[in-house]
Amino acid sequence: MSDKIEVGQIINGKVTGIQPYGAFVALNEEVQGLVHISEVTHGFVKDINDHLSVGDEVSVKVLNIDEAKNKVSLSIRATEEAPKKQEKAPVKKQVKAKVEESNSGFNTLKDKLEEWIQQSEFKK
Repeated sequence: MSDKIEVGQIINGKVTGIQPYGAFVALNEEVQGLVHISEVTHGFVKDINDHLSVGDEVSVKVLNIDEAKNKVSLSIRATEEAPKKQEKAPVKKQVKAKVEESNSGFNTLKDKLEEWIQQSEFKK
């Protein structure tokens, strides 16, 4: 592994391969790392092919270097500014309505249970 690459460093690289779980990015002639699918962009990524293609030039941040396994973990998402959260609409107050009992519509489980017991006894 090259001593030039350090954790936290932002490097430009080229996508060399895509798998369902992530994309391989060449950082230089000797070092290649993996951008896990969860590190491609902010938000959920269903299909990585919708975001990256082989040959794309990308800016990545080095998350981890495992010298023993010769693996470099990368993130594209860490190089981008997080999208601003949309303000939530104010919560409307819930108004409790008086419910009148009737034989039509929804019944509570307790009422239906009593009705079912009566029906089963009647069928015996």
